[in-house]
Formats: sequence, structure tokens, C-alpha cells
Amino acid sequence: MNDVQEATSPGTSLSGPATCVSKVELRVSCKALLDRDTLNKSDPCVMLMVQTNGQWTELDRTEVIKSNLHPVFAKVFMVDYYFEEVQKLRFEVYDIHGTHSIGGRDDDFLGGVECTLGQIVAQKKMVKPLLLKYGKYAGKSTITVHAEEISGNNGYVELSFCAKKLDDKDLFSKSDPFLEIYRINDDETEQLVHRTEVIKNNLNPVWEPFKVSLISLCSCDDERKLKCLVWDYDSRGKHDFIGEFYTTFREMQKISSGNKVTWDCVNPKYKQKKRNYKNSGLVILSDLKLHRVYSFLDYIMGGCQIHFTVAIDFTASNGDPRNSCSLHYINPYQPNEYLKALIAVGEICQDYDSDKRFSALGFGARIPPNYEVSHDFAINFNPDDDECEEIQGVVEAYQNCLPKIQLYGPTNVSPIISRIGRLAAGDGIIKDASRYHILLILTDGVVTDMADTREAIVRASYQPLSIIIVGVGNADFTDMQILDGDDGVLRSPKGEPVLRDIVQFVPFRDFKTASPAALAKCVLAEVPKQVVEYYSHKAIPPMCPMRDLHTPILSPLATTPTE
Repeated sequence: MNDVQEATSPGTSLSGPATCVSKVELRVSCKALLDRDTLNKSDPCVMLMVQTNGQWTELDRTEVIKSNLHPVFAKVFMVDYYFEEVQKLRFEVYDIHGTHSIGGRDDDFLGGVECTLGQIVAQKKMVKPLLLKYGKYAGKSTITVHAEEISGNNGYVELSFCAKKLDDKDLFSKSDPFLEIYRINDDETEQLVHRTEVIKNNLNPVWEPFKVSLISLCSCDDERKLKCLVWDYDSRGKHDFIGEFYTTFREMQKISSGNKVTWDCVNPKYKQKKRNYKNSGLVILSDLKLHRVYSFLDYIMGGCQIHFTVAIDFTASNGDPRNSCSLHYINPYQPNEYLKALIAVGEICQDYDSDKRFSALGFGARIPPNYEVSHDFAINFNPDDDECEEIQGVVEAYQNCLPKIQLYGPTNVSPIISRIGRLAAGDGIIKDASRYHILLILTDGVVTDMADTREAIVRASYQPLSIIIVGVGNADFTDMQILDGDDGVLRSPKGEPVLRDIVQFVPFRDFKTASPAALAKCVLAEVPKQVVEYYSHKAIPPMCPMRDLHTPILSPLATTPTE
């Protein structure tokens, strides 16, 4: 009997798979392409180029669509996605003559566009004008790129089955029924998904609810055919067949409060032989609870904006900005460490903020007009609007700020952390996944207000906020590691632990000889996980999920049947 009762979903892990690279599908179409052919219309093809180490290489290309100025290509580009990297893409459209080779003549080129993968996934649907050489518009030609994440795991479902009036297969007692569910694969093979326990001596069994991942049940395809078999258990392994039925996950989801989904359990042999045969009983889905597991891209592609704030250390330990030894020295030929770190991280984050406006704050300086010390001031000196246009605007505000302030001290960062925490909290109730905050703190030394900073971080861990601290210069940053929860749980001075690990600290000197991309990759690698952890803890789903298995949106912690 154990061979039936203990055989559950093969290879199913309800805790989810190990973290893996997100894969994104890109679908391409064009409108109003230039007509390069004399006798008929252009025969367009789109080539996808990726930039690696400054070099453009072809990743893939679409099919050729004959004589069409408004092509919709069937080819789907598959691209690995990394939030912490700037992934530059270029789409080039060509008019193909005869063979499937790209022509070398200028008149074969119908236009191209450069962008980042981050820009595409943040917009879900990106429409851009095509450009010819030297930035000239290719008439009114446009290219549209749709993005969709391909996930290896979209949660799991809890199913409750029962049956009524099953055929009695036993002579001196009633049947001992159990249910098997098989997934029909693309190659028509059958994969066992779940086998219930045996209910002894019962023609109206109620099986225990069970959980199964969506990838195991239907490969995250709600139209995939499922084959369900009911057997009368035999201790010698020669189980008697009672009946079968076919269904799909979509059909299962027709269940609603008070209504159940019912199937005729049919024995094909009886149906063929008996004229008045109806069924060998009924199988009923009495409850379905869908537990979604959302990914970072679900939130981003659902419309979540990432608001970026930078806080810069203007304490006297940085050195006089007029002196070339100062960490704030403005070298016309090479950005200082503050600017390198700001640009490296900011260039990633700006793709995920539609208005491209970023808050830029300073601390530890005497500021005009009264030259009192401030640990939270706008570096554009506009307290009503501390935002700058794009990363370049932050760079310019920083450069303009330096001559107007007096570097002072101490290194207090808790006021800015508390302020951004309050901003992230909004009116106190986070209702949707519309905005997540990243605070980048650039400092040249260990913070002075460590107790207050720990308290501020614990409070901030309850808000949609991640904090990145980059240590600039050659100071001993050993004490700063306490703020990064990698070596243990950060606690407030009173012993209260953070709700979740939201701080990432790195010394810039570890990346002095590396590319700016390496710094960004290191400090931003944890952000996707932190975003998902926050909204999952709050049971907040994406605002508009891209992958929808045609069910109402349920939170990752949902425990009610779908409607």
C-alpha cells in the first residue's frame, strides 16, 4: 500500500528552485518602413546586436518577411536578464535581397535603434523611431519591442478532490479508490504529477488536499492537457481501473465560491459496450488555492518604479576640494571616486524610473546662507525640490555645490536614512507595488552616529527601501560591516532585529582597478531579491502581472479559492 500512498509529485519542490537567471522573450514588429525596392516593397529582417566589452556582435535575427513595410515578426529573441548590469542592445532592420544575408550597401539598411534591456522590461512595450546613419530619422519608421519574462517557477496550487458514486470493484466490500494526475507533455508522453492516498472501503472518497508547483502540474501553461485516473487499490499491485477524465488547469480555475468543478469518471470500455452507460462516478474539485510566487520582473513589468536617491558625504575628512589630494577634487580629465560610484549605480537605476528625476542630498557640511552644519540638505539648494534631471543633472548639481559649501562634520547618516524611510512609507499604508526606493550613500569614513543609524535602518527595513553604502577613500571601514547584515542580523541599540536585510556595503577601493560596471554589479545584485522579499512579506502582488494564468491576481500568501 505504501507504493501508492507515498508516491507524490516527482521532482516537485514547493520551496521553489534555486535562484537562476531570468530569461526574457523579446518580440519585434515595425511600422512604416522605408521602401527601398523599385518594383515591390522591402523584404525586412531585424538583427539583434549585443554589446560585450565595447564590441557589437550579432545575437540573433528574425525571419525575412516578403514585401511588407509593417512587419510583425514571428521570431522570438531569448535574452538573459541581469538587473545589476547595463545590457546594451541594438536592433538593426535590413531589406534582404534573395538570400538571407545582410547586404553591405547603405540602401539595404532601413534603420536601427540602441537601447538597454532594462529600458525594455521597465516599459514592457517599447516603441522607438528608427534612425539611419548619423542620427537621421528613417522617415516615420518605428520599431516596437515587447518583453515578457519566462519564469521557471510561478508558484504552486493547493487542490482538494473528492468523488461520488464510484463503481464498486470489490466483491465483499467497497472499492478502495485513489486518484492519479498526469501531465501530457509536448511529445505526448505522460508525466505523473500526483498520486493521492488510498481511501479504504468508500465509494464517495474525500482525498487529502495536496500542493503541487505550477511548473510540475502544467509547465505554467494553463491549457496543457491533464489526464486523471481513478483506481481501486489492490495490495498485490494489480489495481482495478475505475475510470478517467481529461482536464486543464484553466478548467480547474472555473471553481468559485459555492460552485465546484465536476467531471464524469468514464471507463472507455464500458462506454463502448453499454448503451445506457453514463459514467463510473463523479470526480469533484472542491477547492483550489493558488499561491503565486512573483519575481522581480513581475513587479518591474507590472509598473513598479524604482526611485533613486544619492546622499554624498561632505565632511572635512575628504580634504579641501581645491586640493588635488581631496576625494572631492574635480579633475577635468577623470571623475573622482564619488562621481564614479554615483554614475555606475545611477546609470542602472535610471532605466527603471519613468521621469528620470533623482533626489540628490548631502550631509556633514556648513551650507549657505547661514553656514550652519546640515546632515540632510539638497545639493541643488532647493529644499522644495531636491530632484535633478537624469544622472547628468546630479553630477552637475554636485559640481556646482562644492564651491558654495564648507566641508565640516561629523559623519551622521541617520537623518537621511530616516527621511527616505518616511518618504518610502508615504501615508503609512503601502497599498500597491508602484514604487520602490534605492538610497545610495557615498561616504569617506565610518559613520559617527552608529547607534542612531542602526535604529534608522531597522525602521527602514519595514518600508520599500534598499540602502547601498559605498566607502570612498582609504579609511578603515571595518566597523561599517556591521550595517551589512551578511555576517549576522543587524539590530537596533535596543536589540530589535531588522525585518529584512536591506543594506549592502562595499569599499570603493576593492573596485579601483575594475570597470564601473563591476561596482554596480556587486552593489545592486541583492536589490531584486530585496524587492521581492518586501512585497511578498506585505502580500502585495504586482500591479499588472505580465504572466497571467487567466486567474484573479492573488497575493503570494493567498489562502482563498480563486473566483
